[in-house]
Amino acid sequence: MKAIGVILAGGNNERLDKLTEKRASSAMPVGSCYRALDFPLSNMSNSGVGKVAVITQYNSRSLHDHASSSKWWDLGRKQGGLFIFSPYLSSHNNLWFRGTADSLYQNLTYLERSKEPYVIIASGNGVYKFDYNDLIAYHERKDAEVTIAYKLAREGEDLRHYGVLEVDGDDRVQNFEEKPLEPTSNLISMGVYVISRLQLIKLLRAVNAEGRYDLVEDVFMRYRKRIRIFGYKFNGYWRTLNSVKSYFECNMDFLNRDVRALFTKQFPFIETKPKDEPPAKYNLGAVVSDCLVGSGAILNGTANHSIMFRKVYTGENSYVNNSIIMEGCYIGNNCVVENAILDKEVVLSDGKQIRGASSEEPYIVSKGTVV
Repeated sequence: MKAIGVILAGGNNERLDKLTEKRASSAMPVGSCYRALDFPLSNMSNSGVGKVAVITQYNSRSLHDHASSSKWWDLGRKQGGLFIFSPYLSSHNNLWFRGTADSLYQNLTYLERSKEPYVIIASGNGVYKFDYNDLIAYHERKDAEVTIAYKLAREGEDLRHYGVLEVDGDDRVQNFEEKPLEPTSNLISMGVYVISRLQLIKLLRAVNAEGRYDLVEDVFMRYRKRIRIFGYKFNGYWRTLNSVKSYFECNMDFLNRDVRALFTKQFPFIETKPKDEPPAKYNLGAVVSDCLVGSGAILNGTANHSIMFRKVYTGENSYVNNSIIMEGCYIGNNCVVENAILDKEVVLSDGKQIRGASSEEPYIVSKGTVV
């Protein structure tokens, strides 16, 4: 592969509310066994990218723990492999990353010591499967200097939470606005870019000297008339975890057999760090329908249209509906959980009820809460 990879996983999205109080958005659990980081990381590996940097910052402990065994994504190598970059203090720098461009600039050595002609930059909180070879082939065919992958917005999607592109008939980017108040297009950026490695180094040095630190606003948007920027239309499944609503909907998408099969049954697969738990156990009298249940779970009572992660326990006569129950949660006897998200290691004692208003506004119980 003639590209190196960079995954921007340092963000801490406040629109995910309590869910990112103790984790980065790229560490969000997805689909009963994954973390969001698994998707861009697997896409890199499956596309033949043998050298990948994951740039972290906020609440990065769980990301470091998850990515520490790089072999699961075939990135445990002598040449290349997986690199984890976090802010650090030195005699020349005592600042955290001030933006996405600054996070790349502070790790410029990674770019300078590489030999591959291209850099693939991907957001760490996108859920999708993408062969980046197609993106690079398109980039070369268009003789582009930057290529931005985009997706047609779903009907009713709130475009104010995305980067919005405008392209001409040849897919050349005419305008690119981040989180616009009045969107003029329904083309949303996936946060996936291809750029020449040498061009990226040159642009990072230029914007840093001017005290500019954001990759989208200070590089792509600002230079859109000086350099050839094209859009690549992606037609596959894609979600980004940029709000509680999008996170809830993304997990519920995994109850759709076609979506689930895309990641787990169609080669190449999305890989994750295995936990080696025993299979889920359904005790006598348990009624479970339209659910995705992680390994090590023990279920009693009734569960419907829900995502349950590993080592979840539900007690007798419990009722779980339209909810996300994360790893290690304990739900006692005669409990009701509906339209809710229970973060990791929540304990509900017998008889407790947790009810959210709807799928649009699920009730969130913070990690480690005992009710």
